[in-house]
Amino acid sequence: MFAAPLRAAEVSMAFGEKIPPFCFPSSNSGIELEVMREALAFKGHQLKPRYFPFARIPVAFRDGTVDAAMTDLGQDMSAAGAQYGEPAVMYDNVFISLSRRQLKILKPADLNGLSVVSFVGAIKRYPEWLEPVRRAGRYVEINDQSAQVKTLMLGRYDVVLSDRNIFKYFALQLKREGVALQPVDETPFVKLNPQDYRPLFRDPQVRDDFNQGLKQLKESGRLQAIYDKYLKE
Repeated sequence: MFAAPLRAAEVSMAFGEKIPPFCFPSSNSGIELEVMREALAFKGHQLKPRYFPFARIPVAFRDGTVDAAMTDLGQDMSAAGAQYGEPAVMYDNVFISLSRRQLKILKPADLNGLSVVSFVGAIKRYPEWLEPVRRAGRYVEINDQSAQVKTLMLGRYDVVLSDRNIFKYFALQLKREGVALQPVDETPFVKLNPQDYRPLFRDPQVRDDFNQGLKQLKESGRLQAIYDKYLKE
């Protein structure tokens, strides 16, 4: 049994708008929501999620609209009072292609002649890889990431750029609807850095309590159970 917290708090936290399976604003659920909520609850804190367009998340923290944020979007927010926590979830962007195509994508030039569909904003993050594809007229960004799975299966695009868990989630949804899916290959193309996905808090004590709760989720197997809830067949 855990001791009662000395100072439980309501923690308003900025999340991105609708990022299945990480955030579902309509039900305040999703992998990221549940991990954050349970890690904070370990010491009695209560999560109050607030949803923003991605670009607004660091702004909402900086201007005091929220007490915490899921990400700093690559901006060092220390000067704005950010106390960085341990990474709870990570977005692992990979190139995904049909296995039967046997595509080898090891360097940007390997995308020459291929069409690529990606999430909105990817070209700003990976210009070295994607700008040549855009200039060739073979690059498209779409908001509906379920459409990425469908169009890849139909052969309308050669390559999808997506977080591997987001792609897997939508593929599972299609499979449950009876859609026949082809095997795919995933190709990592940038080194995953966990420090890119650290949540930030205004209160250092809340940050410390969150870190302890996250550690407990990992050690107990609860973190994996939350992932499995959304991603296991």
